[in-house]
Amino acid sequence: MNDVANEIVMNMDKAEDILAQPEDVVAIRVDRKNKLAAALRLFGKFGFDEGVAGHITVRDPEHTDHFWVNPMGKSFKQMKVSDLVLVNHKGEVVEGEGLLNGAAFTIHSQIHMSDPSITAAAHSHSVYGKAFSSLGKTLAPLTQDACAFYEDHVLFDDFSGVVLDNSEGERIAAALDGRKAAILQNHGLLTVGETIDAAAWWYITLERSCQAQLLAEAAGTPKPIEHDVALGTRDTVGSALAGWFSFQPLYDVIIEEQPELLD
Repeated sequence: MNDVANEIVMNMDKAEDILAQPEDVVAIRVDRKNKLAAALRLFGKFGFDEGVAGHITVRDPEHTDHFWVNPMGKSFKQMKVSDLVLVNHKGEVVEGEGLLNGAAFTIHSQIHMSDPSITAAAHSHSVYGKAFSSLGKTLAPLTQDACAFYEDHVLFDDFSGVVLDNSEGERIAAALDGRKAAILQNHGLLTVGETIDAAAWWYITLERSCQAQLLAEAAGTPKPIEHDVALGTRDTVGSALAGWFSFQPLYDVIIEEQPELLD
């Protein structure tokens, strides 16, 4: 990954340095909660909200069997750090006063429990994602951006209604199996990441890639990128570093535009 990163960022000596986090657990928690609130604001800004549907979670760095999540019924567009609630894997709200979305707990608790490397997960009912999900297929490598998901996402085609049963959450988590995203058939999109930054960015770019494919297929017969080229492109645009890096400009803009989200 270092060599690829250094080819893109010419004046960076060590790629891993940019992903360095504070050593203090309190500072890490503050950073994760700030990024979570910002990601929710960005989802609102981009129109990913649909009533009370949609949730993003980030694992607590100290209590790793707990995660922070947006409360049910609070608009993405109005989310603040102080609104976030801390939930354990039993479904108990241990900090915060907001309501806990049953579907959010069912899906995200199973994902966080299934893989300790998953720091964050994002799911919503954005328009292009849910439209694409109804086609019952995975994303094709039609563009450079779409290659981030080439052979690194899955179609979950077992829709059985609103996800309120732990068994379906377990099946979604099992279907991910180390991949960064899932297309939930007749439902929407789901992404995960080693950082909250990456999970949020994967969702944003997956939604846009679904939009691009829908437009391309409506206009004609798109030509996919060849297998070897798609894999090589994924190594660049689909790395954990690329996911983290791509979120930073969005974070800087939303913090400047809406600084009250950090309250």
